[in-house]
Amino acid sequence: MSLHGAYDPDNIFAKILRGDIPSVTVWQDDHVLAFMDVFPQSEGHVLVIDKASTARNLLEIEPEALSRLALAVQRTARAVEKALKPEGVSILQFNGEAGGQTVFHLHFHVVPRWSGRELKGHGHAPMADTAALKALAERIAAQLD
Repeated sequence: MSLHGAYDPDNIFAKILRGDIPSVTVWQDDHVLAFMDVFPQSEGHVLVIDKASTARNLLEIEPEALSRLALAVQRTARAVEKALKPEGVSILQFNGEAGGQTVFHLHFHVVPRWSGRELKGHGHAPMADTAALKALAERIAAQLD
């Protein structure tokens, strides 16, 4: 998929937002959903999406929605840092297939990082155990400001 095109209302994140597919929620409000990546690159990998925008990438999102989303990413990253004590946190966002994007609903990755722990490839990590994801989500949610 290129940087331009129509939003697919059947993408996996749209299905999660509709409740068609389950997810492990870390937190949500009226505008944003933060949930565990089921193919985590690192322990505690969280995805943050806007609930209403149909922007496929950063180039398409409405300024107000982007502002809310950026604050939500920061809030999530702070909670991840408090809960998991990583040595670093990568905030990732991909645009277009050539840019590494695999789901065409704008989203940000909050990926905790530790020295000596290799990062699993984006879109190539094995599926995580749901119980383990729920435990991590609870730990992270407990540290939200």
